[in-house]
Amino acid sequence: MMKSGLLGREEERRQLESLLSHARNGRGGSLLITGEPGIGKTALLGEVAGAAGISLLRLDGVEAETTLPFAAVQPLIIPLGGHLEALPVRQRQAIQVASGQVEGPAPDRFLVGMGVLALLAAAAAAMPVVCALDDAHLLDPESLDVMAFAARRLAVEPVALLFAARDERDVTARLAGVPELTLAGLGQESATALLRRSLSAPIDPASAAAIARATGGNPLALIDLAGDLSAQELGGLGLGSDPIPVGRHLEEHYVRQVRRGDDRVQQWVLLAAADTTGDLDLVTAAAATMDLGDDVVDRVENAELIKLGATIRFRHPLVRSAIYNAVSGADRRRAHRALAAAADRLGMVELEAWHAAKATLGTDPQVADRLEHTADRAARRGGFASQAGILARAAELTPPGPARNSRLLGAAEAALAVGAAQTAHELLGRIDAAAVGPVDRGRMIVVRCELGLFTSDPAVVPHACAELVRAAGQFRGVDTEREAQALLRAFQLCTVTDRLMRGISRAEMGRCLEAASRRASGPVSRLLAGLGALVLQPYAQAVPLARDAFDAILELPDHVMMHLGAVIAALGTYLWDDAGRRAALTRAVGAARDAGALQALDTLMWTISLAELTGGTVKHAEDALAQVREVRLAMGYDAENVLNAALMAWTGTPRHIVSVIADGAGALGFGGVTAAAVAGIALSHLAEGHYRAAYDSLKPLVDDPFLQVTPTHYPDFVEAAVRSGHVAEAQPYVELLEGLAAANGSAWCRGLAHRTRAVASQDAAAEKHFQAAVETLAVTGAEIDLARAHLLYGEWLRRTRRRREASGHLQEALRGFERSGARIFLPRTQAELEAAGVKPAATGGPETLDLTSRELAIAELAAGGRTNPEIAATLFISVNTVDYHLRKVFQKLGLSSRRQLADRLKATGG
Repeated sequence: MMKSGLLGREEERRQLESLLSHARNGRGGSLLITGEPGIGKTALLGEVAGAAGISLLRLDGVEAETTLPFAAVQPLIIPLGGHLEALPVRQRQAIQVASGQVEGPAPDRFLVGMGVLALLAAAAAAMPVVCALDDAHLLDPESLDVMAFAARRLAVEPVALLFAARDERDVTARLAGVPELTLAGLGQESATALLRRSLSAPIDPASAAAIARATGGNPLALIDLAGDLSAQELGGLGLGSDPIPVGRHLEEHYVRQVRRGDDRVQQWVLLAAADTTGDLDLVTAAAATMDLGDDVVDRVENAELIKLGATIRFRHPLVRSAIYNAVSGADRRRAHRALAAAADRLGMVELEAWHAAKATLGTDPQVADRLEHTADRAARRGGFASQAGILARAAELTPPGPARNSRLLGAAEAALAVGAAQTAHELLGRIDAAAVGPVDRGRMIVVRCELGLFTSDPAVVPHACAELVRAAGQFRGVDTEREAQALLRAFQLCTVTDRLMRGISRAEMGRCLEAASRRASGPVSRLLAGLGALVLQPYAQAVPLARDAFDAILELPDHVMMHLGAVIAALGTYLWDDAGRRAALTRAVGAARDAGALQALDTLMWTISLAELTGGTVKHAEDALAQVREVRLAMGYDAENVLNAALMAWTGTPRHIVSVIADGAGALGFGGVTAAAVAGIALSHLAEGHYRAAYDSLKPLVDDPFLQVTPTHYPDFVEAAVRSGHVAEAQPYVELLEGLAAANGSAWCRGLAHRTRAVASQDAAAEKHFQAAVETLAVTGAEIDLARAHLLYGEWLRRTRRRREASGHLQEALRGFERSGARIFLPRTQAELEAAGVKPAATGGPETLDLTSRELAIAELAAGGRTNPEIAATLFISVNTVDYHLRKVFQKLGLSSRRQLADRLKATGG
């Protein structure tokens, strides 16, 4: 039997039934139902309650809990607690800390999201699970982020997540990626039918149609009007000039109903409206403080606006808001004072602070202190969005001065931590900058820089390094830890802005790093000293300090190391330590995954996608960029525009498109992206034998060297210069590269030095250097550089008419380019093979397998030895989804073991 409020909702009901059917059949999904108050969201959500063959979990957002982090997680896990032991330890601990069950390090909200996804999947193993979240716009930000993460990652689990919320921008933004169903008013025919069905007596058609039009087909308005007015009264209302009770008028209608009761009934109902938690014990205790009497509850219930049970429920949220907003501010504050006193007696610390704040007019330092304590508790549970909101309110209750500024600044920092850039900007604007001390001034500078980077503000990005050095100056002598953090961040932003850095020279930054190293201690001191040496000292003198700095990074705890990806990449590249760089970045990635720190993971994978193009493989760079897209999808961001211009050049994107992207990045101040793209374009010219074009692209880069980056261009520049007739220009760079190799002891660097010496040689001496290059690079992870050494050697051999020997090296080059994904070099290599009299073998790769991108990603991880839980953590999906796709892979490829899978992928170049 269709509920009366769902008359005319046949299409919406079909969508809901389809989602439930998918859940029963092991195909998870989610749906966000939005619309104005009274439009029928709750009624549509209520259809789930009668669905057969499912386990229903029901959650409701309440306003008083909007600042309590993960408030919705605890009631969710109570019925699912028996499945907690099935979760990985980190995910289980994250859920327990977030829900306040245990003490522990503050978890990232996305780690909690992974845990909730796994928990729902585990519970659904016995029976399909449907989780319905009503009034989702009243969920605390952390809970909404957690549930949104789980909703986006559902795939083959028998789980459905349903959200009902008012159509508000913040809700739809946080639930980005979840399909949305927007409810409008009922059509004229359905609205009229609903009104007539809800009345106990007939109404004339003209009046019914007029009321249906006036209410906009709002089901709640129609049903409530039918329940509160007779057909005769409605007939007069429909044809008269008085406003129909809908929207504001509907709220006034509810207020009139409440005011029919005596004064004590009105006060009790106001307490319930002011509370919003639905906690009957709390409201009863508050009523006792106001001497409302024991019998008032019965009279309240008789008014039929409130339903009393284990909790208090208003007939509709509009009833509550109407009652709360209709009274004076003094009456509201009186109600909140009574609730605060009751919460204090009941030991409800956070609710006491919340109600005390609502009861306060003007400033109250003591209440502000209690709110700050509540904010600290939120932060310890990982609730930084809640912390920001609570601290902002605490600042409002704090008299002007240092304490107020500090709270506003703390709120801005917390807002920035969860990506709420606009909120952070607004909070900063409320600080009296003239009244802050040095440390808070430095903190303000840091927040402004991070905001500018977050929004890619071209007025901020080029100056960010200089500003962070200025912030470090504010911390100097007062807060050594903050000083070091600001300078490490400044170095990272120096690598981001590259030659577009403004407001400070690299030498000035280097001197600040060296000076700070003498004030710091432990691994951080060594790290600062090594970075200062990298910037300031001659290479041979800097190498020992840079090596010690790299070792110091490895001594840092994981939660610190995972935020230093750019520093790891810079030091590893400076030392030409391809293996050490890869191992350190891999460890940092593992730490970020374990912590569920998706923003840090995003940055790390982006760093890897660039680093692998020097001393690694295109395939690894592509895999890293694919994971950036996975991470951004998991966070609810658009992943379509995740572009690495340098990688695009390596993979054959037309050069003019790469140039446009590079210019766009440069216009914003991201000089590192621009320089990498230019180097990629030069590489594409080299691959095609356009040596003069490669020379023209690379010469500006080598003429204006930048830290650790430019030496990696020397081998390409030498090849381009020699083959475009600029032999004399190439010679100094050969010698520079040989000097670097002598100082750093790197096989990668030594192999490239031999290769460049061979290319620059004009006689038979070239051969011994080609041979040394091949032998040396073979023991490194620089697969592309090894393949290029084989190619150059093969070309040299063919030109000396040693075709048979040439063909061996050229075939090895062909295999190396296929394995590494550097397919841009295949045409040149194949042409050389044909010139040597050898027909090139057909090229292939993993793309020839009949697998989807998700199946291929899972297959490669499984072939690499990852377990299903590890694959799930890597791709932010459930173990069920991994198992489902892996079974499909085995079925498609006719395999029965992971060893066979590894062999198959290896055979096809995977």
